[in-house]
Amino acid sequence: MAADSAAPIERPAHTRTQHAIRLLVLMDRTGEAVADGDPPTAVKAVRSELRLQAMDFWMRNPDYLADELISAVESGALAAGMLDIARSLLDDPEPDLHYYPMPRWFYGAYEAIDDAMALLETYGLATYRRSGEPGSKSYRNQMFVTAAGERAVGELAADPVLGWYVRQAELVALVAGDTVGSKLKERQYEQATYAGTELGLSIAPIAEHVRTRLDGLRSSAAAFGGGVV
Repeated sequence: MAADSAAPIERPAHTRTQHAIRLLVLMDRTGEAVADGDPPTAVKAVRSELRLQAMDFWMRNPDYLADELISAVESGALAAGMLDIARSLLDDPEPDLHYYPMPRWFYGAYEAIDDAMALLETYGLATYRRSGEPGSKSYRNQMFVTAAGERAVGELAADPVLGWYVRQAELVALVAGDTVGSKLKERQYEQATYAGTELGLSIAPIAEHVRTRLDGLRSSAAAFGGGVV
């Protein structure tokens, strides 16, 4: 991954299919149980697009995800063995191949999901529902995984190449927990690089900062009950 920089990041644009796969596995691995009134084909629900956008940011930026894993280990929320996972997110070639930065707008990292969700809906894998008036406090998008979508994610998990998406989504689920989207965004804004990005520009990587954190934990790894990272 490129060194930290405030300059715009030149990366190949992801395809609508890649975006759709990420959203599908995220919804499957982080979705909650459906309720009365939800679409009859739905088996899991994500009630907030803000939460989905925040999780997609971690999915697409392995260095920021690694930093969250480190913080969770330091707080005692995750075991010290997760530091090895954090290191792999920085050093293994596979996560970097799926690194696609997101632009920062008024409410943080954001990329419209309409096209990706429309593709999932076309194949019967997911659906979404809008409620309220645009611009009002009551306006929100809810996203739903169907039984067919759940089966598709199971097939992806077993695929030697595409299974990466599911493994990454499971790590995102660990750091996101059941925290609401606004609080996830607040955590992301605690990163100076993220917060300092100009509106409309891609949020720059923090890989070197995260490596420095990991290197600093080498001498204290025993305090977390693990070995040297």
